[in-house]
Amino acid sequence: MISLFKRPLMRSFLPYIVLLLFMMVVRPPVMEAQKIDAAESLIVIGQIIFEGNRQTKERIIRRELLFREGDTLSLEKFNELLEKSRENLLNTSLFNFVYAGITSSADSARQLNVVFTFTERWYVWPWPIIEFADRNFNTWWNENRDLSRMSYGVALRWENFRGRKETLEWTARFGYNELYGLQYTIPYLNKKETLGITVGGSYGRTREVPVMNADNRQVYYKNDDEYVLQAMVFHLDLIYRKRIHNTHRLKLEYDQRNYADTIITINPGFIPGGGNRLQYFTLVYLFKSDFRNYKPYPLSGHYFDVEVVKRGLGFPGNDIVDEFYVQSAFRKYFVLALRWYHATGLNARFTNGSQRPYFMDRAIGYGRDLVRGYEYYVMNGNNFGILKNNLKFALIPENSFKMNFIRTEKFSKVHYAFYLNAFFDIGYVDQMYPRPELNNSLENTLLAGYGLGIDFVTYYDMVFRFEYSFNIISEHGFFLHFMAPI
Repeated sequence: MISLFKRPLMRSFLPYIVLLLFMMVVRPPVMEAQKIDAAESLIVIGQIIFEGNRQTKERIIRRELLFREGDTLSLEKFNELLEKSRENLLNTSLFNFVYAGITSSADSARQLNVVFTFTERWYVWPWPIIEFADRNFNTWWNENRDLSRMSYGVALRWENFRGRKETLEWTARFGYNELYGLQYTIPYLNKKETLGITVGGSYGRTREVPVMNADNRQVYYKNDDEYVLQAMVFHLDLIYRKRIHNTHRLKLEYDQRNYADTIITINPGFIPGGGNRLQYFTLVYLFKSDFRNYKPYPLSGHYFDVEVVKRGLGFPGNDIVDEFYVQSAFRKYFVLALRWYHATGLNARFTNGSQRPYFMDRAIGYGRDLVRGYEYYVMNGNNFGILKNNLKFALIPENSFKMNFIRTEKFSKVHYAFYLNAFFDIGYVDQMYPRPELNNSLENTLLAGYGLGIDFVTYYDMVFRFEYSFNIISEHGFFLHFMAPI
């Protein structure tokens, strides 16, 4: 990790602005689309054959296909649907590799059989848990590197449970933040395979929590003698997925939180009304439309979601919480030319403007809601928006190799790729209840960051991003991330 340090603004920015503009303007010639002979000739789909799915049920695989036996299609349309079906199967996260091939049928010259060959993943994961109390690895590494602020434990995750794409997960986390939880997801309850359900619950407690933001950073309160927060959460989700790419989710959640009295003394606005106990219901509706070619690291397609949330449903004993907000994201991925790609993403949130507990007042700096170059900072507020842009070049396009000393293909066959990227992000947080004495100067102001990076993508949905970022407050530094930027 390289700590931030300041330079004159223009001298620091100029080389990277020139390089970014060069990459965006000087593009390689656009690759001419491959022409398919006899594109308008019609073919009939014969048998659809599956090989290598030792655990995954055949009906789970057929659910992701865009064609059926007996369909009559043009050869061009068939090739398109075959590739999209292969992408759908990869995006189930059930397989490391999916190959699609065709064979001629003895019944008719116009009839083709389709053969899908799979390399299934390892589905039972006793994941070791090593987590940082801070918002991300960069914050932990730069500000303290304190091992006592780490949590450890195990999460037993059984994916593709019973071969039906079900997920059973049990969590036991100790250390800085304790958490014990159980969750079970059944994606298909009915014969039409359109309805699913998730049910889960957890209990957690910790000796340290953030109590306010000051100087654009979280301020923590810690008590070594007692837990300062104890929380229980239970939820029930109904899932509706009629078509391949669109999913609806309706969730009812119950939360109960108990905070130490000292927290309210330090920050009287931590909970509106000054109490230290919260219990409330939350109703969430989420719609997703996902046409990305590969969800963990997309290069083509688009994604859209919208989430409508009502916290506090007016039941007796939980009238302190009364929040309504809408949050949405849109991402678009372009193939510009051979090995050149562009991605842009916009996400935003709009609330009803009411004051709410501190831990709900989060905007930029948490999870995916990040403007690169501001990894060390947090900005709270009612409304926010972030626009991200990436231009990337495949240094090493997707490739694979086999480690022969490992017997099972679930681990022996590895795919990988490296991408060079230039990026530019902007964001804004609207804080309707500012506290000038806390000097959170990044709220209610334009945020902008840019830089260069190298992304490493490999199997089991692993992404490693190594980025050098600049922001418009004359700071820059090296950052490490573990998910796709857009």
